Amino acid sequence: RRFVSQETGHLYIAKVEPSDVGNYSCVVTSRASRSPVLGSPTPLVLRTDGVMGEYEPKIEVQFPETLAAAKGSTVKLECFALGNPVPQINWRRTDGLPFPSKIKLRKSNGMIEIPNFQQEDAGLYECITENSRGKNIARGRLTYYAKPHWVQSLQDVEVAVEDTLYWDCRASGKPKPSYRWLKNGEQLAIEGRIQIENGALTISNLNLTDSGRYQCIAENKHGVISSSAELRVVASAPDFSKSPMKKLMQVQIGSTVDFECKPKAFPKAKCSWKKGGEQLHENERITLLKDGGLRIANVTKGDAGSYTCLATNQFGTARGSTSLVVTEPTRITLAPSNMDVTVGESVVLPCQVQHDPLLDISFTWYFNGSLTDFQRDASHFEKVGGSASGDLMIRNIQLKHSGKYVCMVKTEVDSVASAAELIVRGSPGPPEHVKVDEITDTTAQISWQEGTDNHSPVTTYTIQARTPFSVGWQRATTVPDVIDGKTFTSTVVDLNPWVEYEFRVVASNKIGGGEPSLPSEKVRTEEAVPEIPPSEVSGGGGSRSELVITWDPVPEELQNGEGFGYVVAFRPSGTTTWIQTVVTSPDTPRYVFRNESILPFSPYEVKVGVYNNKGEGPFSAVTTVFSAEEEPSTAPSGVSATSLSSSAIQVSWAAIPWKMSNGRLLGYEVRYWNNDQKEESSNRVKAAGNETSIKITGLRSNLAYYTAVRAYNSAGAGPFSATVNATTKKPPPSQPPGNVVWNVTDSRVVLSWEEVRAMDNESEVTGYKVLYRSSSQSRVDVLTTATTTAELRLRLTDDYLIEVRATTEGGDGSSSEQILIPRLASMDARGSGPSFLSIFSVSSFLATIFSLTLNSVL
Repeated sequence: RRFVSQETGHLYIAKVEPSDVGNYSCVVTSRASRSPVLGSPTPLVLRTDGVMGEYEPKIEVQFPETLAAAKGSTVKLECFALGNPVPQINWRRTDGLPFPSKIKLRKSNGMIEIPNFQQEDAGLYECITENSRGKNIARGRLTYYAKPHWVQSLQDVEVAVEDTLYWDCRASGKPKPSYRWLKNGEQLAIEGRIQIENGALTISNLNLTDSGRYQCIAENKHGVISSSAELRVVASAPDFSKSPMKKLMQVQIGSTVDFECKPKAFPKAKCSWKKGGEQLHENERITLLKDGGLRIANVTKGDAGSYTCLATNQFGTARGSTSLVVTEPTRITLAPSNMDVTVGESVVLPCQVQHDPLLDISFTWYFNGSLTDFQRDASHFEKVGGSASGDLMIRNIQLKHSGKYVCMVKTEVDSVASAAELIVRGSPGPPEHVKVDEITDTTAQISWQEGTDNHSPVTTYTIQARTPFSVGWQRATTVPDVIDGKTFTSTVVDLNPWVEYEFRVVASNKIGGGEPSLPSEKVRTEEAVPEIPPSEVSGGGGSRSELVITWDPVPEELQNGEGFGYVVAFRPSGTTTWIQTVVTSPDTPRYVFRNESILPFSPYEVKVGVYNNKGEGPFSAVTTVFSAEEEPSTAPSGVSATSLSSSAIQVSWAAIPWKMSNGRLLGYEVRYWNNDQKEESSNRVKAAGNETSIKITGLRSNLAYYTAVRAYNSAGAGPFSATVNATTKKPPPSQPPGNVVWNVTDSRVVLSWEEVRAMDNESEVTGYKVLYRSSSQSRVDVLTTATTTAELRLRLTDDYLIEVRATTEGGDGSSSEQILIPRLASMDARGSGPSFLSIFSVSSFLATIFSLTLNSVL
């Protein structure tokens, strides 16, 4: 409805409304300074003395009838009309072509903007203004123009005297540009040698005076452009210094060789050729080339030698020479051949050649078009053979090594190649798209698509299954049992109902089994009545008036459905009516029946069944379970206590008869204490099963201990017996036997020691123990004696360790110092205690030290 023209600067309102009333100011912004300037306000007042009627559009702003636009510029066309109702504005081209996407409509279609104006944008444009009262059209033509623009500008050139110069100078523009030429700033005169056509300058038969600065000017009415360059007309004798001939050329017999002869010469030199001192002329094998070169076809050994090019112009002559060496061609004598191999094998691809001994030779291998890197792939690839061999060894071949191998042999003169295909056969790749087509409670129909056979046909397929309860993947039972390699579906049987399964397929061929496929989607078998009852049904124990029944719960994978539970049935032995109850938790391992009428330790027949939402399953086998026992009501009789040593007593009792035990006795409990302890805090030990005595150790010496005994079973413990007591023995003497003396005669060792005398608070000595062992054995032998002497018969080929202890009713006393009897074959010796070590060699001393470390064993 409102429009500000950027051409006139005016504000236009197509239809004034009350909301338009107010003061308006024009803001002008300079493109250079970007500083806005605000004009004085102009009021807009709405008249009230009349009513505006409807009228057709009246175009107030329109574009010129003809508008020239430069190439690449942005063109803006304005069009705005007053009217009531407010006119609609639309644009179009009269040639019917659609507007390209770059054209933008601005200010409610009051302006179109054409960026980057091109030749195809030129044409007749229409602005159509229309309302219900009529329409009006504004038309204008856009024309295209372009300043000259270089298509081909000038470049500095150097041309030989007497040659012809052709200098192309081309520019584009609209209208088409015209051309003129200047030399050294002055208009170039057109004469016989000098011609200009379509901007191109031609000067024939150049002379030295033609050198200079030339300028090409292209112009149309929209602009002028120029391009300048230097022309140097040169004259010189032939010179090979900048482009010397090759000193040596090597070619093989039967090939074609080209000799170049391109000296720098102005004008161009004429060339002739000699071999040695003989002038060469063209024949069926020799060609003198237009550029001065020489070509020899079907080279023979006789063509070897020195070739000279003689270059001549009016300013002088120059010579250049090349030596030609003719070699034997390189031939592959043993080429690689196509091979079939199996994964893991190693092969050698031969590549042996015959070549000219004057030439160096190199071998290169390519695999499937890529250069073989022997360092990076050293674990598989190695080049083997002698100087004339490039054999390729491939170790531990893998499937990735299948493909085309090319042996490339190169010399300075020629190259030859030979290729072979290597097919690697391996175990099959994984089958694809494994899916479960149909599932029941115990079967699943599986299908798949074949994978790659790796050049060995698949012979069989194997299906594997996995559940949340299995240890990894397990082979599934299928129908058929052996799945042929051309079969892509099979039925898995013997599945557990209501278990989530995944399946995968493994393909096998004569090489072996391949990688397994990706797993199928997880599927659950249908529900079924449970078939497996709980195992290990047993029971017993518990509290008074209880029957405890236990079992191993059925694993989840064997429950066959939801709503799984147990049916517990029991009856007193000898009766016919079963008592049943339901245990709804599948993880519960026991049921306890409580009733005051239950007699202690009474036999019951018990069985446990299973059920789920699909129905009831089987019961376990019937087993006998005893009800809970009562604590023994009778104390053991015949309890006695006997002192064994200074630290141990033995307590004995008579077993309680079966009929008085109220069940199965688990054993007996003995408590003991001394005068320094309270009976309530006494120590306790247990004798299991049918034992009727127990040894109590770790006691203090020469002290009275009190003991009592009671029986116990699974229900608890019975009453204690009457208390009995025993006093531990006095401790053994703390003094060890002293002054131990020994002597050896043949195989007899005679020992003697001083008598040990007990203190008043120690047990009397009743005898002595002699402990001895070979240093090469761990077993200790003991000899007892009532005197202070002893005689031992020993093997004198070993060292022996010996110690002596006193014995009393309170136990063994302290040991004497350990003594060493060394090896003394066929000689007599004597000693006392460990001091005898001083008379032995260093080796005996070390043996003694080693033996003394065995003290702890004794």
